[in-house]
Amino acid sequence: MDLAPIALFTYKKLAPLKATVEALKSNNLAEKSELIVFSDGPKKESDTPQIEAVRAYIKTITGFKKITCIFSKNNKGLAKSILEGVTQILKQNETVIVLEDDLKTSINFLDFMNESLDFYKDNDKIISISGYTPPIKVPKQYVYDNYFTQRASSWGWATYRAQWEKVDWDVSDYSSFKNNTNAKRRFNRMGSDMSYMLSKQMKNTIDSWAIRWCYHQFKNNLYSVFPMTSKIENIGFTQGATHTKGNFEMLRFATPLDTTNTTKFKFLDKVELNKTFIKQFTIPYSLKTRIVYKLKGLFG
Repeated sequence: MDLAPIALFTYKKLAPLKATVEALKSNNLAEKSELIVFSDGPKKESDTPQIEAVRAYIKTITGFKKITCIFSKNNKGLAKSILEGVTQILKQNETVIVLEDDLKTSINFLDFMNESLDFYKDNDKIISISGYTPPIKVPKQYVYDNYFTQRASSWGWATYRAQWEKVDWDVSDYSSFKNNTNAKRRFNRMGSDMSYMLSKQMKNTIDSWAIRWCYHQFKNNLYSVFPMTSKIENIGFTQGATHTKGNFEMLRFATPLDTTNTTKFKFLDKVELNKTFIKQFTIPYSLKTRIVYKLKGLFG
């Protein structure tokens, strides 16, 4: 099994980056894996000292088979950084594992990601592998280590060149989609926020590669592989985080991190949605949950 290169995207927060790298270094397959670190440039002059500190640290990273540092002079923003960085890596590789600088991985994260990529490599219905999952109650009789959704996660994920190259990042058919009530309803089956986020992206009020990725997944009836127990914990819900909104988000997406150190996984051959698991998966994205946790964030 060829190991996928790991792309790590970072900006200006040194503490979570260190925690992310230390956890990743502890992975079983770290010393056999290639790490490519993408450091975005400053959005404003006052960001420069923080970015310089981040880059000084990046140059000290060890513990991987090969480490490549790619420092951007200009600020691209997260969406453009990921689109360009992942595309660059997939020109030379069939697969890639992607992390951002606020994601703590379990010790078997790389095992799960690489084994999943290998197991589903010939299945053209699989668009991505997720390291994160919300809490899922698993029946005792369920013997597999994964389930499927039709909503890709951006928190520790992997994909194939063949899938990435097919995406229309311009969402050129959006004008017809936005007036199709039935299509929007179906898109929202994986979360009531989906069509709303896509609308904001198309109005340029958010900068998200992930919602466009999910829209492509929806249009083409593709599936994402999710672990039964999360291999990712998001540690980025802090003041000053660029793309998160604080404690109510932390509570909404809290999940136990896998501590078993299982290195061999049993994967499900038949690709389909399990209604029991999907019902649990969509809870954090439901309108009710989002309102409840936003109120908790506002009023403590």
